[in-house]
Amino acid sequence: MSNTFGHIFRVTTFGESHCKAVGAVVDGCPPRMELSEGDIQPQLNRRRPGQNDITTPRQEKDCVILLSGVENGLTLGTPIAMMVENQDQRPGDYQEINRVPRPSHADYTVQIKYGIRTASGGGRASARETVGRVAAGAVAEKILKNNWGVEIVAWVSQVGDVAAPDLSDSNVTREMVDQLPVRCPDHESAERMAKVINEVKIAKDSVGGIVTCICRQIPAGWGEPVFGKLDARLAQAMLSIPAVKGFEVGSGFQAAAMRGSQHNDLFIQKGDRLGTITNNSGGIQGGISNGEPIVFRVAFKPAATLGQPQKTVDFNGKETILNARGRHDPCVVPRAVPVVESMAALVLVDCGLYQRVIQ
Repeated sequence: MSNTFGHIFRVTTFGESHCKAVGAVVDGCPPRMELSEGDIQPQLNRRRPGQNDITTPRQEKDCVILLSGVENGLTLGTPIAMMVENQDQRPGDYQEINRVPRPSHADYTVQIKYGIRTASGGGRASARETVGRVAAGAVAEKILKNNWGVEIVAWVSQVGDVAAPDLSDSNVTREMVDQLPVRCPDHESAERMAKVINEVKIAKDSVGGIVTCICRQIPAGWGEPVFGKLDARLAQAMLSIPAVKGFEVGSGFQAAAMRGSQHNDLFIQKGDRLGTITNNSGGIQGGISNGEPIVFRVAFKPAATLGQPQKTVDFNGKETILNARGRHDPCVVPRAVPVVESMAALVLVDCGLYQRVIQ
């Protein structure tokens, strides 16, 4: 159950960071939709490691293989299984974690919960697991685009203490986002962010950041009160991503310092529907989409794997020095951009298909 996400459009991811393969099984995709590896691969290319000198040096091609659910380029309405082989595993880099739980990793908690854990890497807690999410998200995005014209774009809006200007009201595209390795469409901010990332990389340290996401052309009426609120489901989806520590939608935490007269989104007529002048609600009111762009932000902590020695204790409580050898991103947010987009797509396609059922 903990490995499956969604209700109508259900996704089960599988695989560990250093096993033979990772991937996903998608159940609930409508039949007769054109689908091929070419629809899925672009997002996997944006997520894969080893893209440039500000990401982990692990080299994975992340080529997706469609195993089932598609014939002659059309979906069959049956489960779609997708697999990506792990080709650059280095289990030997993780021998020390057999006796020492890495600080801020899941080594200790997984061992306590199950009495066993993978001997290399982070297992299911590793960001390697997100390969399956991104593959499934690409399928979800195609459904959203074909049926409702939905567009989802995320970008890096902050690295460490370097924050880009608010671009949520601008027409940011993925092409703009991908122009620079940091994936921030504001070039001046991107240069400063890259400098911070390179500084922590040289220091064998890490730094966190924020990803902003905007979802356009979402019809009004998606989301299920009271426990299936759209913003609540987005929050669950984002907080399930490795290294995520915070989520806010619309005005977010800034709303706490505002007056109601400042925060209220006043209605106006927009073509054949009602719309709002401002978008402090982030496109969601009462847990239901209101037809405005959905805007949210996701905060990522610094990667827990460091190149620096760390004074800690082993599983027996004996003091030791941990010298982690695993490869890691000095800042995870540039590669997290397609993961955020994919999880948003999984939430939205589930809501869209459910709304179609009840209408």
